[in-house]
Amino acid sequence: MIDLIGDIHGHANKLEELLQKLGYVKKGVAYSHQDRKVLFVGDYIDRGPQIRETLDIVKAMVDGENAIALMGNHEYNALCFHFQETEGGHLRKHLIKNIIQHFETLKQFQNKQKEYEAYLDWFKTLPLYYETDTFRAVHACWDNKNIEYLKKKLDKDRLTDELIYQSVKKGTVLNEAIEQTLKGKEMKMPEGLFFTDKDGTKRTEIRIKWWENPSQMTFKSISVEPIEILPEQSIDESELKSLAYYNNKDKKVFFGHYWLKGEPSLYKENICCLDYSVAKGGKLVAYRLDEENNLDKSKLTYV
Repeated sequence: MIDLIGDIHGHANKLEELLQKLGYVKKGVAYSHQDRKVLFVGDYIDRGPQIRETLDIVKAMVDGENAIALMGNHEYNALCFHFQETEGGHLRKHLIKNIIQHFETLKQFQNKQKEYEAYLDWFKTLPLYYETDTFRAVHACWDNKNIEYLKKKLDKDRLTDELIYQSVKKGTVLNEAIEQTLKGKEMKMPEGLFFTDKDGTKRTEIRIKWWENPSQMTFKSISVEPIEILPEQSIDESELKSLAYYNNKDKKVFFGHYWLKGEPSLYKENICCLDYSVAKGGKLVAYRLDEENNLDKSKLTYV
């Protein structure tokens, strides 16, 4: 009896509208349901106009045991943006593109430094994944090898300060596991090709459908985003060796992150992305999970 909700990005009004549509009622400071609870898949901050209000709603529900909240890449990025390196600077460099990504959050916490730092401390309590006997949830990518590694490495599925410092070291197993879990898997585009993303950043790598067998896909069909310039060309053998994919007979898995557009739908009977770009005029989406073995499109609810 879980309602899984996608990326909110500071749209508290949409979140309240969705919670009410799902039958949640605000009692005191928190929304609750008489026999259900919410699982949020991450990305509460950045971009939207009501970031503090969004955090208030989500944290109050978690504190009241009416919700579980996972870490998204934006919460992880905010921690790295805040953590100072011993030799100066920050774990996430204060480059223009990074400052722009965090700008709305920083602006809305202006003159509220202690409140912001309290939320940063709360971000560290957020697990990176969630699993039951019947389903899984993660922000961007469930790779069994990565999750098994993180289960051994993390502290009760959570990042410690020490692990955050270790996690930014490029090329380490920890860095790769966290990058893929929170940001998904990527693949280089064919030589000479690039595209410009939603923030105007030039990209030469595509986010891939990690639930598809890459040996049966082309560059065009394996990309999560529809990119016209991608060719209907088979993926190189050298790439295939490193690309494990999620089995269609494995547990149901829910995630956000991918800025989908249009009418919410399912990729497969066990694959559900809940991010439909609310921060770009899209929809805030939930899946009402009961005891069904296979996912059912009619269980998707949105505002």
